[in-house]
Amino acid sequence: MECRMEKHKPDCNCTYEPCSRKHKCCECLHYHRRNNELPACFFNSEQEATYDRSVRYFISTR
Repeated sequence: MECRMEKHKPDCNCTYEPCSRKHKCCECLHYHRRNNELPACFFNSEQEATYDRSVRYFISTR
């Protein structure tokens, strides 16, 4: 399957600059899932800025 990075750019709110998975949703999801985390796109801008991608943090924001 072809990656559609350009299509995903406007929706990616990740501010972690050295991230090699930015705009590569499949890679990002797999990476965070392996680490029991969620990607930045699950959080609003304020929450994303904490870089806390844990499921626990996500649940606490609901």
